[in-house]
Amino acid sequence: MSSLDVDVLIVGAGISGIGAAHHLAEQRPERSFMILESQDGFGGTWRTHRYPGIRSDSDLYTFGYRFKPWVGPPIATGEQIMAYLDEVVAGDRLSDRVLFGHRVVGAEWSSDEQRWSVRAVRGADGATVEVNAAFLWMCQGYYRHEEGYTPTWPGMERFTGRIVHPQTWPEDLEYAGRRVVVIGSGATAATLVPALSPHCAHVTMLQRSPTFFIARDNANDVADMLRLLEIPEEWIHEIVRRKILFDMELLYQVARDYPDFAREELLRPIRELLGERIDVDRHFNPRYRPWQQRIAALPGGDLFHEIDQGRVSVVTDEIDSFVDEGIRLASGEVLECDLIVTATGFDVSVLGDVDFRVDGAAVDFSETVTYRGMMFTGVPNMVWVFGYFRNSWTLRVDLIGDFVCRLLGYLDELGAASATPVLPAGLDAMPRLDWMDPENFNPGYLARSMRRLPRQGDRDPWRHTQDYWTEKVDLPAADLDDGALVYDKRRA
Repeated sequence: MSSLDVDVLIVGAGISGIGAAHHLAEQRPERSFMILESQDGFGGTWRTHRYPGIRSDSDLYTFGYRFKPWVGPPIATGEQIMAYLDEVVAGDRLSDRVLFGHRVVGAEWSSDEQRWSVRAVRGADGATVEVNAAFLWMCQGYYRHEEGYTPTWPGMERFTGRIVHPQTWPEDLEYAGRRVVVIGSGATAATLVPALSPHCAHVTMLQRSPTFFIARDNANDVADMLRLLEIPEEWIHEIVRRKILFDMELLYQVARDYPDFAREELLRPIRELLGERIDVDRHFNPRYRPWQQRIAALPGGDLFHEIDQGRVSVVTDEIDSFVDEGIRLASGEVLECDLIVTATGFDVSVLGDVDFRVDGAAVDFSETVTYRGMMFTGVPNMVWVFGYFRNSWTLRVDLIGDFVCRLLGYLDELGAASATPVLPAGLDAMPRLDWMDPENFNPGYLARSMRRLPRQGDRDPWRHTQDYWTEKVDLPAADLDDGALVYDKRRA
């Protein structure tokens, strides 16, 4: 078994890992680091997902890094995002810092050594590689990349066509001229359906319940105006980011304080376009409040356009069973089709499903309490990047990057080797709350996995707020000596 040794080990080379590496190289250049990545290249989500039409569901002015201006359309294709990430990787020379095809399976902390011993399996030959690191930065995301989540329905084996999940889209899949049913109503379905429909005989979007959508032009008027004035791209990026974040926060506040008004404002343009063609309330009026789940963006309203042109149908019903010719619904109707796409979400992966141990004892993260939504009680020198849902994921990548680099500097100032979150005396009776407040945000993939996720408390710094506007102030100002982190001054 080969062994390597670094100051900081980053797990994952997607948008979180690339961002972490940039901040570490820029802010703590004295620290040695490397990246372990299970796939064969950079990109993470944008390498995993290859289905037709793959695109962002967040604007790229906020989904892009703060240090790298975005100059393309607000809603970008997967290819455009990969090109953007490639530019960051090349600029930071990260290719020399990464081992591709290495899947992390175990990580053990030794208090005596004050280091992590991380085991990874090399895909090429199955060999085990060990990396020793003082600090572990988990940037592998929050879902299992190997396969998506597909429920089991009665009779699936009877269907004579093909069943695929977008997360494992086959390169040889033929869909031109076919009758296709896409099961699901979230961002993946809303992306996939209008990409397929121009080529298919017909596409049906089959949903158990509706999702909120917002249609808008795939352009940003503020950015376009500033470019006409020849404003530098760095300024444009920051100005447009702030404008978009302001607008999104305003939308969330309206949705929270005036949910009925927000609901009608979201439905009004759909009624104007499709009100005479379909039952808008049945197919596009969810049971949940606006922003209790993500609002998917439709550039140019492409999904609505395809419905208006008759190439796409929306069916809201329960699945009774699969039959030879397609899907039988609870209503008794049979949707005949040649291809079924299960855009039914994914399985949450808690810290990469890695076997974590501290001094030989297995770590059950569901029994830990989070420190600021990134560290966990009893687990030293380890951070998990879990981004935002309402705002762009990457906003938190940047904030956590700053925090980790500041923490590493503070360890040096103290002459300490490690920092461990520990609940102070008197907080043992603090309520243990879900990782995400289900009244605040409750998509199915989180609901299915909540019991496996870490817990949060009811007060700072033991909360996972998912609130960018709070954290952008609190994280840079966080007191690293308030007693929540216990420092060990032993040196390996």
